[in-house]
Amino acid sequence: MNNKKLLSAYVAIIIAMSVWACSFLFTQEALKSFNPITVVTIRMSLATLILGLVGLITKKINKLNVSDIPLFLLAGFSQPFCYFICEAYGLTMVSATIASVILSTIPLFSPLFAWLLVKEKVHWNNIVGIIISLIGVLMLVVKNDEMKVSALGICLLFISVLTAIIYSVCLKKIPSHYSNISIVFYIHAISLVFFIPTFLLFDIKYFGEKEILFSSVMSIVILAVVASVISYLFFCYVVRIIGVTKANAFCNIMPAITALAVWIFFGESISFMKWIGIFIVILGLFICRSEEHTSELQSLLRIS
Repeated sequence: MNNKKLLSAYVAIIIAMSVWACSFLFTQEALKSFNPITVVTIRMSLATLILGLVGLITKKINKLNVSDIPLFLLAGFSQPFCYFICEAYGLTMVSATIASVILSTIPLFSPLFAWLLVKEKVHWNNIVGIIISLIGVLMLVVKNDEMKVSALGICLLFISVLTAIIYSVCLKKIPSHYSNISIVFYIHAISLVFFIPTFLLFDIKYFGEKEILFSSVMSIVILAVVASVISYLFFCYVVRIIGVTKANAFCNIMPAITALAVWIFFGESISFMKWIGIFIVILGLFICRSEEHTSELQSLLRIS
């Protein structure tokens, strides 16, 4: 594999995961003025419009083949639709840090699905690294020997985990002749087939009941542009280079980044135990990738 391409994939996935780790905070801000379905519907509509305009200007949107529509439908239904609906409602019940932790378990299940559906190899270091990271994850959320969480909120977030894995597998199976912007545009556009009727059925009657804050509106714009356009393009690019399992393994850094963001922007203290947990999460990520670290690191160090 081209060394510069590999390096760019790592940089892209770290940026994407960092953005998504902070997106929980923007979603919670948006929820101050809008209901969950409204937030994600506006977010995805804006993202689709932006992608469409960019694709029109750059002429990089490929024609969608009829035979590929079922795959794009499944991807659009699983994520963004199911993923964001469950995530948004889950965030009304648990904190941003807890949500980030739950969603960081995506790598735990990714190898199984990747092996079953796209025949990706699963190595021992993937499993060991994931287990170590999960230990760190638990250290981030356990307080006074109890889990301070909502059972329903956890269930919704675990549904998000499942749909994120399905989405990743769909990305891997989409034919390679589609450009990244084509894939993300079509998936986002198709997701509106699910979002808009859901919004009209459940949320439109409540629209405007809450005071509409400027910070909430700007949060949705940031979510649309940065989290749903730029980061999705990055993630799509990375999955096609390093695969489903390795790309999703980087979800393990999300709790650490979310905890740091909450500490930096909101002054929420982080205990010594949580700092240890953050370190263990990152350690697990490196172990998960250790099978290729030696050769890849040597290659990356040779990049001029």
